[in-house]
Amino acid sequence: MADTHQLLVDGAWVDPRSGEHFDSLDPAPGTVLASVAAGGAEDVDLAVAAARRAFDGGAWGTAVPERERAEKLFAIAALLRRDRDELARLETLDCGKPLEDAVWDVDEAAFMFEYYAGWATKITGDIPPVGPEALSLIVKEPVGVCGLIVPWNYPLLMACQKVAPALAAGCTVVLKPAEQTPLTALALGRLAVEAGLPAGVLNVVTGTGPAAGEPLVTHRAVDKISFTGSKAVGQHIMRLCADDLKRVTLELGGKSPNIVFADADLGEAVPGTATGIFGNQGEVCSAGSRIFVQRPVYDDVLAGLVDEAKAIKLGSGLDPDVTMGPLVSATQRERVEGYIDLGRTQGAQVAYEGTRPDDPELAGGFFVPPTVFETESLDLTIAREEIFGPVATVIPFDDVADVTRMANDTEYGLAAAIWTRDIGKAFAAAKAVRAGVVWVNDSQPAPTEASWGGFKQSGIGRELGPYGLDAFLESKQIYVKLG
Repeated sequence: MADTHQLLVDGAWVDPRSGEHFDSLDPAPGTVLASVAAGGAEDVDLAVAAARRAFDGGAWGTAVPERERAEKLFAIAALLRRDRDELARLETLDCGKPLEDAVWDVDEAAFMFEYYAGWATKITGDIPPVGPEALSLIVKEPVGVCGLIVPWNYPLLMACQKVAPALAAGCTVVLKPAEQTPLTALALGRLAVEAGLPAGVLNVVTGTGPAAGEPLVTHRAVDKISFTGSKAVGQHIMRLCADDLKRVTLELGGKSPNIVFADADLGEAVPGTATGIFGNQGEVCSAGSRIFVQRPVYDDVLAGLVDEAKAIKLGSGLDPDVTMGPLVSATQRERVEGYIDLGRTQGAQVAYEGTRPDDPELAGGFFVPPTVFETESLDLTIAREEIFGPVATVIPFDDVADVTRMANDTEYGLAAAIWTRDIGKAFAAAKAVRAGVVWVNDSQPAPTEASWGGFKQSGIGRELGPYGLDAFLESKQIYVKLG
């Protein structure tokens, strides 16, 4: 029988007011993994009230010494490392990714808590010169109660990416995980309680976007929303936040260019390009799904990319030989398959299309094999819209001016990868591409210590590094007249 999970509200595990639950599925066999509380507006209201009391009542925030906040974050990090293997297995079961990838996610999640624990004691302000008759102090204060809404492709990692800086800044939190992958967020809540985090500081409300997410976004006692997910949902959230000018950070979609110049080290560029689109089943907002290849090496890169795709082994993420798991849900599988069908009908050439696993136990799984298209047209839907699956579109180009024009021909601007031995060319292309993150001779690293976020319709604001901490802080000027 599947485990049943409650909500974390005000330091206690409670049933949803509705008494209703929903199934969380293991996407490899497509079977029920757990029964999860279906939170709604009443539950959100209770969680926000608890977070408000914890913030306003002195259990957290500016009333708590910075060292104490740091100690709690370090304690959570230690528990994440203690339970690394269990959490990684749970992540693989809930979202499908290979276990090795899930282990990396847990390690990085623990480091995020360690990193921001260090920052908790280093939040400083400024003293700008305002003349001899006065003193102006700029101090940083936590923004308040924060609603954090995280996606299903990196469930634990994205939760920690938001929770850790929010807590370090002194904010209190209501965390709403994706309904497809709620289990590691709930596990994070249990570890926070074990670490001694005061009641109400971290609350976890599971449920759907309309039932739990929207009431969180519109709640008047919530000071900030941080959301990672699709552009369409991000736009909706921004409209809702406009009603009371709620602070908002949005990390949205992408259609990232991966640019391979003729002078690139193809031994590095080809597998790196493959990782950029096929890693994490292609369920990556920064996936290098538009692969631009300079004509002299086009055939070699295309052939190499096909070989990389052929070498991928699909199956359950718990199988140590598997390098690509299932997509997260039947809905997502159907969506990606629809794009593949559309690519064919619009005239793109299929360079390679893999096959689903032949294991009968995985017949009900949500698998989409890696697919490689080639085309010279940027007008095809597969070359313009975010697919969020293991589907690559390979496009030839002539020179730097040609490829930067094509790379920027998109509504998105999250990330880009550039492969070349010429550092001058790399910098020229990196400066010309409109993206928040540009990798040179690499693909998909996202160091906790650096910044993350996009240009154009890829979002608003930045996460990670000190920039992610700033997102949960307000600046206050204290002006003192002297004499």
